Amino acid sequence: MITAKSYYSLRFGTLSPEELAAQAAAKGIDTLVFTDINNTSGMFEFVKACREQGVSALAGIEFRNDNRWLYTGIALDFDGFGELNRFLSHSRLQHLPLPAEPPVFEHAVVVWPWGEREPSQLREHEYVGIRHFQQRQLLTSKWRYHQDRLIVWQPVTFADRKGLELHRHLRAIDRNTLLDRITPDDVASAYDWMVPEGKLMDVFQDYPEIIKTTEQLKGNLSFDFDFSGIKNKRTYTGSRRDDEHLLRQLALDGLKERYGLAHSEARQRVEKELEIINKLGFSAYFLITWDIIRYSLARGFYHVGRGSGANSVVAYCLKITDVDPIELNLYFERFLNPKRSSPPDFDIDYSWREREEVQNYIFKRYGQKHTALLGAISTFQSRAAIRELGKVYGLPKEEIDRLVVQPAGFVSGSPEQRILQMGRQMADFPNVRSIHAGGILISDRPITDYTALDLPPKGFPATQWDMYTAEDIGFEKFDILSQRGIGHIRECIDIVHENRGEKIDMHRVEEFKQDEQVKELLRSGETTGCFYIESPAMRGLLKKLRCDDYLTLVAASSIIRPGVARSGMMREYIRRFHQPHDFEYAHPVMKEQLGETYGVMVYQEDVIKVCHHFAGLDLADADVLRRAMSGKYRSRSAFQAIVDKFFENCKQRGYPESLTAEVWRQIESFAGYSFSKAHSASYAVESFQSLYLKARYPLEFMVAVINNFGGFYDTWLYVNEARRWGGVLHLPCVNRGQYATAITGKDIFMGFVHVRDLEQKTARRIVEEHNRKGNYHDLGDFIRRTGTTKEQLILLIRLGALRFTGKTKPELLWEAHLLLAGERKQTKGERLFHAATPDYRLPEFEQKHIEDAYDEIELLGFPVSCSLFDLLQTSFRGEFKAGDLEQHVGKQVRMVGQLVTIKYVRTVNRQIMHFATFIDAAGEFFDTVHFPQTLKRWPFKGHGIYLILGKIVSEFGQPSIEVAKMAPLPLQPDPRGGR
Repeated sequence: MITAKSYYSLRFGTLSPEELAAQAAAKGIDTLVFTDINNTSGMFEFVKACREQGVSALAGIEFRNDNRWLYTGIALDFDGFGELNRFLSHSRLQHLPLPAEPPVFEHAVVVWPWGEREPSQLREHEYVGIRHFQQRQLLTSKWRYHQDRLIVWQPVTFADRKGLELHRHLRAIDRNTLLDRITPDDVASAYDWMVPEGKLMDVFQDYPEIIKTTEQLKGNLSFDFDFSGIKNKRTYTGSRRDDEHLLRQLALDGLKERYGLAHSEARQRVEKELEIINKLGFSAYFLITWDIIRYSLARGFYHVGRGSGANSVVAYCLKITDVDPIELNLYFERFLNPKRSSPPDFDIDYSWREREEVQNYIFKRYGQKHTALLGAISTFQSRAAIRELGKVYGLPKEEIDRLVVQPAGFVSGSPEQRILQMGRQMADFPNVRSIHAGGILISDRPITDYTALDLPPKGFPATQWDMYTAEDIGFEKFDILSQRGIGHIRECIDIVHENRGEKIDMHRVEEFKQDEQVKELLRSGETTGCFYIESPAMRGLLKKLRCDDYLTLVAASSIIRPGVARSGMMREYIRRFHQPHDFEYAHPVMKEQLGETYGVMVYQEDVIKVCHHFAGLDLADADVLRRAMSGKYRSRSAFQAIVDKFFENCKQRGYPESLTAEVWRQIESFAGYSFSKAHSASYAVESFQSLYLKARYPLEFMVAVINNFGGFYDTWLYVNEARRWGGVLHLPCVNRGQYATAITGKDIFMGFVHVRDLEQKTARRIVEEHNRKGNYHDLGDFIRRTGTTKEQLILLIRLGALRFTGKTKPELLWEAHLLLAGERKQTKGERLFHAATPDYRLPEFEQKHIEDAYDEIELLGFPVSCSLFDLLQTSFRGEFKAGDLEQHVGKQVRMVGQLVTIKYVRTVNRQIMHFATFIDAAGEFFDTVHFPQTLKRWPFKGHGIYLILGKIVSEFGQPSIEVAKMAPLPLQPDPRGGR
């Protein structure tokens, strides 16, 4: 019996499932058992590869505790594979070691290592595997009389002796030890490679009964699996017919609410979609998604529905998404076409605070047996592999860093050269099993029929294979995601309701799109804190487009992606947007299919349109191409076949090679970066919702952003934004503050959560005690009621959190030391009588404002009581304000700005240049460009405020400064002495 471990036996195996199948075929092996260690990650890859090679694939698992091989389970059939999965899953989900003895399986056999069992100990369906080099031991063993329970055993871990070396290196990494400390128990046998079956049996020719037992067992094993067909839960109601009726009724109810029954186009679209949905068997997928949305709406959770499913009018009617496909003229075939074998995906975004409750509902509603998080597999990347290998060779960190940066010029045979060689062999090997960002599977059969389960830190079971395998075997995931943008919206709504008594319906998107205040924020790029449209590049694009409407924002949300920008088509789009009659379409098909985007491919469906209408690919092939470029398809051979077909079709249609090459260049630039139009539209909807809140409730909105730990920028920038919009910022206060940042009117009190080194339990206890019994009266009262330790109390005093006492920080620090002199463990609790706080006579102390600022920087990361500009040694604040730069284009200017963010870019010559964003003393943004030669002479030197000399340039009305010189400006020295 030849059994094989792949590289999914993490840091043990050295061969991919495809390599194992190819080697078996090359050596004339007709049957191979796949037995990865404690996992089934590669099982279906292996089965597929074996079928392509004409090899019969069998399923098994090698069970180990730590490094010790206990036994191997081999499935008699597909049901046996499920038994093995459930047995392994029980231990992994309970975090228990595997038992020394497995249960009696109904559809699987157990093979024990030689020497681990006596003949009398074997149960039904149990055997002992014997290696060729163990035959001598058989002569003096009880087993010579029980050869009917012995089978020929040949594990495969590597291809040859070179593979053995790779295996040793992987084991050293796994054991976190030096290579020369690896013991024989840590590694596989040196004979663990593929041996032709005939040659293997010849070695056992003196033991015909063992050969007979082996052949009989092999003949009883099978693994039939149908890759076609849907593995998701097949029905929602229990009947496919009832599913279809329910989906139709829900869609028509939603049609009435969304469009009105008189809307003929919407009615026709719904009927057309329902016909295809039902024909392809996707009704249950839609209904389950609807059920998840129904639950979350009932809980008051806010969501955004994205993914290709958002192209569906039925999804819009079911409130899965708020994107209207008819308004946007969304491409129906991107959502669903009759040749599509898998249902469209829905990405449902929730606040990070609420997602886990939605996940919990799904697991309870559809059952633990049928529900699992989708797994993911992280691989060894070249630099990470080199670092790990450097450790097992005992290299110091400095040498490893140098090897990573300069992997060349080493002598042949040197440790460094061997590390690089091994690193290349390990590249892209699986390294760690983790979980997909948001994928959940709901299966018709028990999920363990297909996979063993892990229990990641999230606390929900996860499959041991990833999204590619899920798709290959017929699963379609439900993406339940979280994002901070929704947290901003959710919290802002709550703050407004609590502070103003107003309720906000965030689904009034049509009203938000027409709001003049919202439009003005868009046009002017005043989008800081607003989901997806707050980055410097996006703000600049909005101003260049003078964007103030929904459709333009949808396009902007997509053309900002690297695919369009990299191809040079973002700038061309802006030019054509402003001069729609001053360009020529590359081909009439581009005008016909891409007229809305001025002949520029902006969305994923544009790739489908061009491939289908320009190159003549059918919709199924065009969709495969689009999926491959989105990173959702990994069959390189199938992808290359479609690429070849694209060029061949263009040639047959008589297109000039230059035209075909240019169209393909634009398509190729989309790889991994493109959005579907529905996806962009969903983002644009959320952007409008954020914009509405910022326009009408700017201070509450910025507090919500701060409490959700920001977005694109660091917290200090959002604090600055709140101040710009009229907020009065206050340091944390034990009598007026909360754990999170809080707002009353225009007064914003920073939350204790932002204080560095302040323990969470201390912060929460301060707030809870204040909420329970009211204001603290003095320092002694605060200490008695909260039991705050001296170290934590000093932090609070230095930050000014006890300023309600009216005493200076030095006075409070003296008093704290006197009150807590000889402090023992503080015990918080009620006393019948409180001793009066002694009235100490203290000398007068001088506390400088600059000392406060430096305390704030140390404890919060930024000053609150003043601006960083107030700490400069110079009074110069720049020749112009940021808002006036457009009026002085072409002039050389000196500006003073606080660095906000830097974008790193490589030129065509592979040199580094930067685009940076600063704020001026008034808190207004301005952008800079740093070309390679200037950057070398005048580099960035960390965060802070810089003096910048450069020329003002402008593109489509958006100014920036091409930097000639730049240097950080010194702050006033810290007067606090040793701190």
